Amino acid sequence: MNIIEVEIFNKIFASIAEEMGIILAKSSFSSNIKERRDFSCAVFDAKGELAAQASHIPVHLGSMPKTLEHVLAHTDLSPGDTLITNDPFSGGSHLPDITLIEAVFDQKNARPLFYVVNRAHHADVGGMAPGSMGLVCSLADEGVLIPPTFLYRQGKLNHTFLKDFLGKVRNPSEREGDLRAQRASLNRGRIRLLELVHKHGSPKLFEILGQLKQYARRLMEHTLQQIPDGTYQFTDYLDDDGGDSAHIPISVDLTVKGKEVTADFSRSADQVMSPLNAVESVTISATIYVFQCLMGEGFPINQGTYQPVRIIARQGSIVNAAPPAPVAAGNVETSQRIVDTLFGALAQAVPDKIPAASCGSMNNVAIGSVDDDANDQYTYYETIGGGMGARPGLDGLNGVHTHMTNTMNTPIEVLEHTYPFQIERYCLRRNSGGRGRYQGGEGIVRTYRFLGNASVSLLTERRRISPYGLAGGEDSRLGENVLVTKGNKIKLPGKKSFTVDKGDTLAIKTPGGGGWGKPDMRY
Repeated sequence: MNIIEVEIFNKIFASIAEEMGIILAKSSFSSNIKERRDFSCAVFDAKGELAAQASHIPVHLGSMPKTLEHVLAHTDLSPGDTLITNDPFSGGSHLPDITLIEAVFDQKNARPLFYVVNRAHHADVGGMAPGSMGLVCSLADEGVLIPPTFLYRQGKLNHTFLKDFLGKVRNPSEREGDLRAQRASLNRGRIRLLELVHKHGSPKLFEILGQLKQYARRLMEHTLQQIPDGTYQFTDYLDDDGGDSAHIPISVDLTVKGKEVTADFSRSADQVMSPLNAVESVTISATIYVFQCLMGEGFPINQGTYQPVRIIARQGSIVNAAPPAPVAAGNVETSQRIVDTLFGALAQAVPDKIPAASCGSMNNVAIGSVDDDANDQYTYYETIGGGMGARPGLDGLNGVHTHMTNTMNTPIEVLEHTYPFQIERYCLRRNSGGRGRYQGGEGIVRTYRFLGNASVSLLTERRRISPYGLAGGEDSRLGENVLVTKGNKIKLPGKKSFTVDKGDTLAIKTPGGGGWGKPDMRY
């Protein structure tokens, strides 16, 4: 193996995925994709295995291999085909995350050489609540389910599907624009990959990709060998299911043996009657993310990193829900708690490497019009950052997205120009991080003032159970959601769908991160 050549090609493949993301961001319509960059792009090889990914959203990227596995087991793609799906139970994450897949062919090969894939969070895909992130009891109430379907067949648009889909969603012109942007992104990836094929030939590229996957596997095995053999147990909790159920446990038995690790989540709670359920692909994504973090930066991320990690998730549980369970928050909230649980277990094995718990919530806010007039309908969705957990030797960062999310801030100017509400306050939430030798990062305060009646859905966590500190560090402050209406100040639960009137304000106060080390040893 020529390690220099392999590393060069690793960066080339990753740069193609990054360029796909640039095209998607610059050609999209919704602020969630254009401004917040709530999307991910990746390149898969001829076997449907992950070859390279951009530095996008961990919860998207880690679940994509399951999507390809399911799709390619049931569907053959031809030149000019573009497949669309958002099925959470076929390797997806939740319904707003729409995935497009295209095979890459050249004139010499009858079978695909590569697959280019992107996944983007659409601001609405129908359902009972604007933004498709409401507190509902079934998948059907969350929005439109798209099984693997041809959006384009041999270059021809599937008008029947598109018309049906757009007829079921809010703001259909925005949805169509974002889908076109996703296809433009795939087109750019296909062009760049064919340039590589024509320059170097497919046999060499396949050989390099095989070496890259072997290299990534060895790196993951080396990482696991640095963890003492043994079984490490930890349990963390979701606040509630939005109803009567409180303190929902997510438990892991983490067994490290030489070059392999098994994460067994069998002791976790059963699935619930609310959107907190995670599908298996999300649990895989969160678990792989944790061990990829231990590898450090700059190493190749591909299918090879998955191979030494075994995951057991009992079907019908909160971490491997069965249909027709709703799953909107499993992707954005339960995934974060899975990460916290795994880090809690690893802190017993390698305490000098593991950070305290971060914010632990994506603090999801979906806002939409209450007017049925199609010309006036809007939907807006965003997640809000919080505090990063303190690390051995370093304070946590303030006001950032952590772990399974990697999105950006929606600029206030863009938001207020586009939607009928204003941001009255946007700042760090002082003294919200846990005290310790190294301080947890501060959360965020974001206050909306509504300029008209609106529908709001909140899916937030860490409002009852604080992010934990480690090594004697203190827990962080809980998050809070506060509505002011008609002069009355109302503390809202973490999960709620409701309507607001013109002039009402809603403050989202996100948790900080936990502290690390005893506070009296503060440097």
